[in-house]
Amino acid sequence: MRESFRNVFIALLWLVLVIWGISALWVYSQRAGGFSSVPDFWPEHSSLPAAEGVQLLMFVHPRCPCSRASLGELAVLMRNCQQGLSARVLFISPKGQSMEWVHSSLWAQAKRIPNVSVELDVNAMEARRFGAEVSGATLVYGAQGELLFHGGITASRGHYGDNMGRLAIQQLSMGRETVSETAVFGCPLNDVLCGGGEFTTTSQM
Repeated sequence: MRESFRNVFIALLWLVLVIWGISALWVYSQRAGGFSSVPDFWPEHSSLPAAEGVQLLMFVHPRCPCSRASLGELAVLMRNCQQGLSARVLFISPKGQSMEWVHSSLWAQAKRIPNVSVELDVNAMEARRFGAEVSGATLVYGAQGELLFHGGITASRGHYGDNMGRLAIQQLSMGRETVSETAVFGCPLNDVLCGGGEFTTTSQM
């Protein structure tokens, strides 16, 4: 009898732990970040030249595993928007980190996307200028420098597939009105280890 009770207890405990683990993973996958103050127009003090047409910016943490899906969705987006959209992916490069740290597998993945410029964002200065706080944060500006969209292009952390952000940008590239904001899922851009070791900057914006 005592042995049966112990087996039942162990089985119930295992079930509770499994349910708790699944719930924790689901909550984590749905935890969104985003932006601080997003400029309504292309910042005059940005070192990035404004494009003549519709321009997309994506800020990426080189070590964020969630951003593999963001770059995958960007590749789909660029295939679907072969005209009317230029794109830049900016990888943060914190002071004191080597180029080996920056040139991760995500950098290589971004370089393989046709018609996308891959650049460094030294000490995340441009990310700060554009208000991006989370890896995968994406902004779209129009031909007059006006903000058209800011958000993410995945439905949750590390999730591939159709999502409102990617579909919205496709609509914008065709001159159609659509949603202007979605949630962003990724690691904080100022978290060097995606879990510890923040860096800061004292440089003037």
